Amino acid sequence: MDDIPYLARGVNLLGTDSSVLVSSSKYLNHPKLREWIAFIALKKNGTDFPPAAEMHQLLTFIDELRDFDHIEHMITEERKVNPRFDAWFNEWYVSNYKVEDLKDCAPGTVGGIYYKTATDGNYDIQIVPDYKPKTQWQFYSLRSGQTHDYEHILTGGGFNYMGELIPYWFRLATIHTHIQNKELAGEMSVLSIFGTMRYVIRTMLHYPQIWETALDCIQQGIRIGRESDPFWMAKMEDVWHTPLEEARAKLGIRGAVDLETQKEGDFWMGLRKTL
Repeated sequence: MDDIPYLARGVNLLGTDSSVLVSSSKYLNHPKLREWIAFIALKKNGTDFPPAAEMHQLLTFIDELRDFDHIEHMITEERKVNPRFDAWFNEWYVSNYKVEDLKDCAPGTVGGIYYKTATDGNYDIQIVPDYKPKTQWQFYSLRSGQTHDYEHILTGGGFNYMGELIPYWFRLATIHTHIQNKELAGEMSVLSIFGTMRYVIRTMLHYPQIWETALDCIQQGIRIGRESDPFWMAKMEDVWHTPLEEARAKLGIRGAVDLETQKEGDFWMGLRKTL
C-alpha cells in the first residue's frame, strides 16, 4: 500500500466480459456524447462551428438517453404536491406570436427591449420548433425555449456569449428551488448543465482574461434562481407593456441587475482580440 500514490489508493477496477466499453453511467456509455463533451470542453471558439450548433447536436444525444415514461410519471407525481407547477400544466399556455406583434411596445418595457433586441440582431424569436406539445415533458421543453430570451432580459443577462451564463445558472438554481423531486429537477437541468459547462471550461482554459466576468454572471444567475419566484412559468405576454423594473417586481424577481458583458462576450467568441 505504501508504494501506491495517496491519490491513487482505493481504485478497484471491475472486470467484465463485455467486448465494448461499458459503464454504470448511461452518459458515459453513449459514444457520441463522450466525444461531444471532449469537443466542447477543449476546443477554442470559432465562427466555423458556433455554440448554437453544439447545442443542436446535444439535443439529439440527450433525447436518446431519456426515459420519457419515467419523466412523465415524475411530473405527474410532482404536480400532486406542487400546486403552482400543477396550475402551470393545467393552463397549458403556449405562445404564438411574431416579432411584429411587439412593435408597439414602448422603449424600456419588456416587450420594447425584446423587440429592439430581436430586430437589431435579426433573431428568430422561436428558438425551438413550433409544434403542439402532446406530453408534459414536451410542454416543459417548448416553454423553456419560448421564455429563454425573456430570461435574458429579466435576469440582466445580455444577448452575448458571456450573458448566456446568467440564464443558464438561473435555471440550474430555480428548478431545484421550486421542484421538490430532485430526480425530476435533475432531468429538467441536464441540458443546462451540459450547456454551461462549455462556457465554464473553455473560459478558464482559453480565455482566463474574462474569468471574473464569468463568475459575476454565474453568481448573479444562482442568486436570482434561489431568491426569486419561479417566473419561468409566467406568461411573458402579460408584461410586454410593463417597464423592466416593474416587471421584475411583478414577477417576483430578486437580485437582478443589468450586467454589461458585450465586449467580454465578443472576446470569448474571438470577435475581438483585446478587451
